[in-house]
Amino acid sequence: MMRSKIAAWLALAVLTAGCSSNSKEPKPAPLPDFKPEIRLQTQWSRDVGAGQGDTYNRLTPAVYGEQIYAADVEGRVTSLERSSGKVNWTVKLKVPVSGGVGAGYGLVLLGTLEGEVIALDVTDGSVRWRSRVGSEVLAAPAINGDVVVAQTQDDRLIALDMDTGTRRWAYESTPAVLTLRGTSAPLLTNQLAIAGLSTGWVVALDTQRGLPVWEQRVTIPQGRSELERVVDIDGDLLLSGGTLYVVTYQGRVAALDPSSGRVLWQREASSHTGVAQGYGSVYLSQASDEVQGIDERSTRVLWSNPDLLRRGLSAPAVISSYVVVGDREGYLHFMSQVDGRMVARERIDSSGVRVRPVVEGDWLYAFGNDGKLVALTIKREE
Repeated sequence: MMRSKIAAWLALAVLTAGCSSNSKEPKPAPLPDFKPEIRLQTQWSRDVGAGQGDTYNRLTPAVYGEQIYAADVEGRVTSLERSSGKVNWTVKLKVPVSGGVGAGYGLVLLGTLEGEVIALDVTDGSVRWRSRVGSEVLAAPAINGDVVVAQTQDDRLIALDMDTGTRRWAYESTPAVLTLRGTSAPLLTNQLAIAGLSTGWVVALDTQRGLPVWEQRVTIPQGRSELERVVDIDGDLLLSGGTLYVVTYQGRVAALDPSSGRVLWQREASSHTGVAQGYGSVYLSQASDEVQGIDERSTRVLWSNPDLLRRGLSAPAVISSYVVVGDREGYLHFMSQVDGRMVARERIDSSGVRVRPVVEGDWLYAFGNDGKLVALTIKREE
């Protein structure tokens, strides 16, 4: 299975013109010229460690209260005041972190390549507990005030007691023969643990016992080769306004009823990064790096922006009336939610921005691949 994951990861790196310097790879589309409509103000910038590392990690910072927490691949975890960037504490776990960051209910949560979930105290970064889950954790663990749920690279879901890290239950499924490197992060409510699997299924489990409440197949693998049949759900699920959104690689984007799994609407799409939602539309970075806005009522494509092809885009985020994505050259690209036109661009880290920008109110936090964490706000051009 590990060989299969590595092979698919390498294939994905070729498709998205990843970090290799091979001159035969397709070059990213040149940056388009446009007239800026908004001005981006850098409120603060901090180096918070070694960043994402050489493998395809997606360590995304987490906002919890007035703090923001970031982790790097070497196990350095930092707490900062999100308004000023002042460092509250830094701890060095000395383990390879591959899943994070989760935060809530007094805990900062991380997953490791060694198959551990680690819970830190939000006040000082001290280790509250560590728990073995069997295999590497490539996405942030989730918490709901009772349990912590982690998804492992082999499509298992493990629930741990929030206070002690003791295992409550485990759910196992058979992963696809060939998968991309990564998983989506589980999504928790009070009653349900919802996860996207490498087989293109979404499963919802009872948080108390780990028993399936519903299962829904979002896409069916097609094609003759195993590579053509990869339908991973690697982008994080999104629960917004009582609707669950999910997108698969080489498959579909869909809206589901979170209580039953019933498909509300769906259309063809291919993405390994996830979706954003706003103004009655869903936004996604296609595997080709074409950014699209999809109307939820008609499911038709409202607009499509092809200006960023082969630039290795992050998942989109929504701030104010704009959609923003990062790229592998370290730029943030801001587009109008209305028609997808470019309105601003800012470079924050020449090594790239792989993970979805984090939006909290009027603030946007971008985490560069080399470990630079930047806080931005928007001001309209006069």
